Amino acid sequence: MQNNKLRMAIRATAAVTVLGLASQAQAISFTAGDYDVSVYGYARMNASYDIDNNQALSTRSGSYSGLASDDGKDGHFGADAVQSRLGVKTVSPQGVAITVEGDFRPGNLRLRHAFGSYNGVLMGQTWSNFSSFVGNTATLDFDSLPGLAGYQARTTQARYTSGPLSIALEQPNSSIIAAGLDDDGDPAVLDVDGKDSMPAFTARIEDSNDGMSYSAALLAHQVGYDSGSNDESSFGFATFVAAKMMLTDMISLQGTLSYSDGANSYLYRSGDNFGAPSAYVDSSGDVETISGYGGSIGAGVDLGGGRSINIGYGMVEVDWDDAEDEAADAGFAGILGGQSETNSAVMANYKWTPVKNVMMGVEYQFLKRENVDGSDGDANRLLFAAQYNF
Repeated sequence: MQNNKLRMAIRATAAVTVLGLASQAQAISFTAGDYDVSVYGYARMNASYDIDNNQALSTRSGSYSGLASDDGKDGHFGADAVQSRLGVKTVSPQGVAITVEGDFRPGNLRLRHAFGSYNGVLMGQTWSNFSSFVGNTATLDFDSLPGLAGYQARTTQARYTSGPLSIALEQPNSSIIAAGLDDDGDPAVLDVDGKDSMPAFTARIEDSNDGMSYSAALLAHQVGYDSGSNDESSFGFATFVAAKMMLTDMISLQGTLSYSDGANSYLYRSGDNFGAPSAYVDSSGDVETISGYGGSIGAGVDLGGGRSINIGYGMVEVDWDDAEDEAADAGFAGILGGQSETNSAVMANYKWTPVKNVMMGVEYQFLKRENVDGSDGDANRLLFAAQYNF
């Protein structure tokens, strides 16, 4: 019985992941000619109170960019409804499925999903194949915990899926930095204009067995730049594993582990807020990769009656040692001190469904950032959400 329930939950999770419905209870379905059409979405309000430091992004998610120190002003309230979304899915008589979905983050209409699929072949924009939601703990924070499995974002891709295995070629994502001088002649960390010469390759397996669901994936891409006088590149890769186990019909335990070398853009929430730099340019002009790792663990308790409690912890750390040594050799020692080295978070929430298709919840968050030079900052936050599905 428990295994059947888990398999049903995994299938539902997979459907939500592909369509990007995110807590969608049901859709408005109808037939137009020979096409089956579904319209779905929700209206959502998020409100936050930052007890110390103003860390709210759009959707009131907590940010790491302002946690370089504890100098921020205390006590900030804010609310918005930009997470609200609307999507349409159609299925042709031949079985071709097309989905287009958008939301309003950070304040204007934004494309989330636009893809078609047929016989296991998917093309368009949707969740990166280098992502999994199997090991994620449910949070009210839209950006959630650091250290989750993979990119946790949407990208343009061509994907083929057969059973539990899926492979894809995707739009690559990376960043390169170098030590140099800013416009005022002061030592600074400079962004280097990267060059993408090939797509990112991803492969993922996701399945369930004997009361456990699991996922593992690998990503490989090229990290390079072309300044006109120098054309250099290096190889970067990332990998993750994720799992969820139903300890009882009411209690789940889930977690993720990630590692990257030259692909920190895919190490979730590892930089100032999301991906950290993937590589740096050394004094010889060569591209040297930067490594990092992360993970998360959490538990969910179904209290019945549409009520649940969820608690999770996530952490990522980036290894800046080699880049620091190179900066010192190039005469710019210390300029990497303000880069984020470790980001971590604890999130705990209570969610309930007072009536069908309505979710409300409250969440406590503790965010912490530690920089390369040893400086740090933290923030306590409260989040409230109300979501109305259709």
